[in-house]
Amino acid sequence: MDEWIDYYDSTHTIYASRLHRDLHFEVIARDIIGYIKTPDAVVLDYACGEALSATKVADACATLYLAEPAPGVRGRLAARFAPNSKIRVRSLDELNTLDAGSIDLVVMNSVAQYMTPQELDGAFAVIHRLLKPSGRFVLGDILRPEVGMVRDVLALLKFAATHGFLRDALIGLVSTALSDYRQLRARIGLQRYGEAEMIAKLGAAGFSVTRAPRNIGHNPWRMTFVAQLRA
Repeated sequence: MDEWIDYYDSTHTIYASRLHRDLHFEVIARDIIGYIKTPDAVVLDYACGEALSATKVADACATLYLAEPAPGVRGRLAARFAPNSKIRVRSLDELNTLDAGSIDLVVMNSVAQYMTPQELDGAFAVIHRLLKPSGRFVLGDILRPEVGMVRDVLALLKFAATHGFLRDALIGLVSTALSDYRQLRARIGLQRYGEAEMIAKLGAAGFSVTRAPRNIGHNPWRMTFVAQLRA
């Protein structure tokens, strides 16, 4: 995961435009809010990235932890959300200092593909410790083995056409094809999991799990799972 952390901590071109970037985080925030049951909930966004719409999530809960491994991104988060007393920025290592059974909802979205299976198991163990018995773990944007990059492109183009940045998206796809992201993806690859495989992996980590009817974010070809501590 370290090379991907370095990539996202750099000046990258993963978003086609500022509008694309802003809409990306708005949609994710909307979907996270849909999983918050009560306004007194404590929520953890695991490896949250820039989390530009985190204020909206914080408005829907009591406390929002933004855990981010990239130091540059984490510094920007701390500066951006310093005025908001509901938002607390942490490194992934600092999650070990949080009390066991203290989190109502953990969201890990569009992260698992960048982790080795062993790293993902380690993250599941941390999340298992942090969840309240009644808490939920939402694992989103899981890449499927049978779905390739073409459908990712089509999902992006549909999203772009709907929201008015299609020209920027087409230019961005060309830029991405020539970028460090494409080279890194070709060299390291992204982890993919079938539905049964991910359910079994979460089960081995001590969760009971179901697949959500729709994925977090704009890509319908990817999967989201909702897990709880197994009784």
